[in-house]
Amino acid sequence: MKKSQIPPKGGNRPFGNGPHGAMMPGEKPKDFKKTLKRLLSYLKPRKTQLIFVVIASLFSTLFSVVSPKLLGDATSSLFDSFMGGVGVDFNFLGRILCMLIGLYGLSSIFAFLQQYIMASVSQRTIAEMRKEVNDKLNRLPLNYFDKHAHGDLLSRAVNDIDNINNSFQQGLTQIITSIISVIGIFIMMLVISPLLTLVVLFTIPLSLMTVKYIASFSQKHFVSQQEELGTINGHIEEMFSGHQVVKAFGYEEKSIERFDEVNERLYKVSWKAQFISGIMMPMMTFISNISYVLVSIAGGLLVLNGSIRIGDVQAFIQYSQQISHPMAQMAGIANMIQTSLASAERIFTLLDEEEELRETPSDIKVRNLKGNVSFEHLNFGYEENIPIIKNLNVDVKEGETVAIVGPTGAGKTTLINLLMRFYELNSGHIRVGGVKLTDLSREEVRSMFAMVLQDTWLFSGTIYDNIAYGKEGSSREEVIRAAKAAYADDFIRTLPQGYETVLGEDAATISQGQRQLLTIARAILSNPKILILDEATSSVDTRTEMNIQRAMNELMSNRTSFVIAHRLSTIKYADLILVMDQGDIIEKGSHEDLLKQEGFYAELYYSQFSEKEAVS
Repeated sequence: MKKSQIPPKGGNRPFGNGPHGAMMPGEKPKDFKKTLKRLLSYLKPRKTQLIFVVIASLFSTLFSVVSPKLLGDATSSLFDSFMGGVGVDFNFLGRILCMLIGLYGLSSIFAFLQQYIMASVSQRTIAEMRKEVNDKLNRLPLNYFDKHAHGDLLSRAVNDIDNINNSFQQGLTQIITSIISVIGIFIMMLVISPLLTLVVLFTIPLSLMTVKYIASFSQKHFVSQQEELGTINGHIEEMFSGHQVVKAFGYEEKSIERFDEVNERLYKVSWKAQFISGIMMPMMTFISNISYVLVSIAGGLLVLNGSIRIGDVQAFIQYSQQISHPMAQMAGIANMIQTSLASAERIFTLLDEEEELRETPSDIKVRNLKGNVSFEHLNFGYEENIPIIKNLNVDVKEGETVAIVGPTGAGKTTLINLLMRFYELNSGHIRVGGVKLTDLSREEVRSMFAMVLQDTWLFSGTIYDNIAYGKEGSSREEVIRAAKAAYADDFIRTLPQGYETVLGEDAATISQGQRQLLTIARAILSNPKILILDEATSSVDTRTEMNIQRAMNELMSNRTSFVIAHRLSTIKYADLILVMDQGDIIEKGSHEDLLKQEGFYAELYYSQFSEKEAVS
């Protein structure tokens, strides 16, 4: 059977799968320069394509930058013709017109190439980043998911990646174009009039200072915005995945209140972030208008004393407006850049989390190991100072059925988590076939087990695929044989598409009992050395329970089995019953032996049945 995960139940773990488990704003100091440098490092493998993007931007911008000078020459020609009383030079104007059409056409072609190449660069980069995040989530230890809201993790893997994608696709292209435009325009302005260029340069530092000040002030609000977005996603994910429970307990109003509270926080930080960064554009426009007025006055004076042609003044005014456009554009995309940096920081925080230690397969042949299991001086706690299991010692012989019973929070599921190496022991050892689990890789350990849980897990796909999930490369005959052994074949064949019936989300189109039979068929197909059952019949009707019990008896035949039991009637015939309470095994023995002891187990058993029923 493939790797699975059992979340700890009861009071054995910190509660982290909810809105309160999400990371809150301002939790860690931020280093945006480091984040930017790391984000740009993802573009290094595509340096060649980026060079082509820069070249395309260079030519696209160059052709558009030259056009105002040509228009200025045309204006000067018309002005000279009017002032000199000579005819209009239509040949000259015609050549100017043809040149402008050609320049604008070439500019459009190179702009298209720039966008085309950049789309490939950004999408490929984001695809790799998305894969890196997905792979990281698969390598993280189970306790990471215990402490982080699922909605917040989804927000990082989806929303934050999308923010970075938008920044790469739009922001990076605009930055490259804007920088080249500013350089090209500045050169053309120097060619026309160094004096007027000095006038424009007076306003450029003011523009840069404005952008830097506003960006730094709004950045913290963008970080908070992304954190609150993760929180609200966590709440929505919880409420929608558990909508039946919400409605059943009349929790709708409290759920709405909680949503409104988080939504209001998100609104406030988003409003602040967008408002403060939105000040950039009007400020840049104001500074641009100051530049326009100064250039017009200075240019007019220079025309009057004959230092410059009127067409050059016209071209210079266009350039002064054009140079403010890329700067205003950079200010406009500052929102996007800041949001993407905040998103990148959240993703990098995830990528930097400590992983499970990578293990190489051992030289031990797992298939040859026997199914006897021993727990030696086990000590474990989800938190260092809060022990759950204390000095536990148990020996289980191969082929035995071991039932684990006890009140909620006793440590039953925790014991299974340790057996599957979902968590590492604080001290002690678990041996299978005399071999320590730590001497095997996690994959080797988990290959020995199959699990049938109380909460069935089936993915969106066909019934056939769900059963075949238990064994890689299984044949159709093996899948059908497993379904028959699990008493699932009959109901599967009554479905319209039989084994090709597609199960939707949560497999809601079939009953709980049928879902359980499919998970048993999956376990039978995996042919495990050791079986783990977690009260697989607790939520089905009596007739279905009989089928499930028959299927499980076949699955458990001649196989070491661990059964977590709540209904004690299902474990009467277990070879060994372990009674747990607060992490300790307080009683162990057969059903009859434990009843004779008249201890904790007997009290639990008689509390579920009348004395007459219990004896019978």
